[in-house]
Amino acid sequence: MPSFDIVSKVDNHEVTNAVDQANRELNSRFDFRGSNSRLEQTKNSIMLIAPSDFQLKQLDEIFCSKLAKRNIDVRSLIYKDVDIKLNEARQEIELRQGIATDIAKKIIKIIKDANIKVQASIQGEQVRVTGKKRDDLQSVIAILRDAKVEAPLQFENFRD
Repeated sequence: MPSFDIVSKVDNHEVTNAVDQANRELNSRFDFRGSNSRLEQTKNSIMLIAPSDFQLKQLDEIFCSKLAKRNIDVRSLIYKDVDIKLNEARQEIELRQGIATDIAKKIIKIIKDANIKVQASIQGEQVRVTGKKRDDLQSVIAILRDAKVEAPLQFENFRD
C-alpha cells in the first residue's frame, strides 16, 4: 500500500552556515562596528545579542535574510521574549523540529475535509498518510502545499 510521511525538519548545517554568514556581515557593517553584537548557536536554538533593542531587530533581519538565501523557512523559528539589561539585549530563537500534535491534528483535519480515500495517522513528530492509489497521495501533497499551516512541511518516504 503506498504511503508517505509528512515531517517538519530544519537542516542544522544550513542554519550553522547562516549564523556564520550573519556574524561575518556584522563584523563588516559600519553601524555594528565596536558593538558587541553577535549570534550564538546551541544545539536547537540561536541567541541574538546586541547593545539595544533596535540593533537586535536589525540583527534579526540580517539573520532571516541569510536563512532565506539558504532555503530555510522562517516559520520554523520560535521567538522567545526579549531580555533587556543595562547595556545588552538578548533574544533566544528556538528551532522547531518535528510537528506538534495540535498542528498534526489540523493537518489530519485538512486531509479528511478533502474527501480523498486515504488514512492519516500521527506517529510521534510526523504524520503518515496511506492510501490505495498513488494519485490520491499526490493530490494530498498538493492540497497540503496550498494549505496554510503554521509549520513548514516536507514530504518523505514516498513508497509504493
